[in-house]
Amino acid sequence: MDSGWELLPSSSGDIAEVRERCRRLVRRRAVVAAGVSAVPIPGVDIVSDLKLFTELIQEVNAAFGLTPEQIERLQPQYRMIAYEAAVTVGGMLVGKLVTRDLVMKLVAKSGKKLVVKQASKIVPLAGQVASAAIGFFAFRQIGYQHVDACAKVVEELLAAKSKN
Repeated sequence: MDSGWELLPSSSGDIAEVRERCRRLVRRRAVVAAGVSAVPIPGVDIVSDLKLFTELIQEVNAAFGLTPEQIERLQPQYRMIAYEAAVTVGGMLVGKLVTRDLVMKLVAKSGKKLVVKQASKIVPLAGQVASAAIGFFAFRQIGYQHVDACAKVVEELLAAKSKN
């Protein structure tokens, strides 16, 4: 049985590399989300954003070795460090089984932007452009926050491992 460490980035350089790769993934998904936001049918973008974001979170967690399954492979003391670090950095989705309900809670925190985005669809063309821009920036910001939270959790784990 392996220890779970082989799934984690093993150095600061590896963490930086995974962070940048995940940030590129966030930007690509944000562009897709923005494209869907430009569609003048209310509600389509929310369904799409939830699906895109759920997949993104799962991929970012996996890239950092922080899916629930990956964390469960760590020794109990390191599992606790991972979960405590996730709570400390505000990584609500780090190491969690990502569900639509969990993503909805996160999106609800950015609810004002969603309301503005939906309301802007009523205004032709300019509203679609504004909706797409708001969608891109909101999606990117939430995605970047998750990537940074994952990177911090892995940094905490590596620091704890180096002490032992």
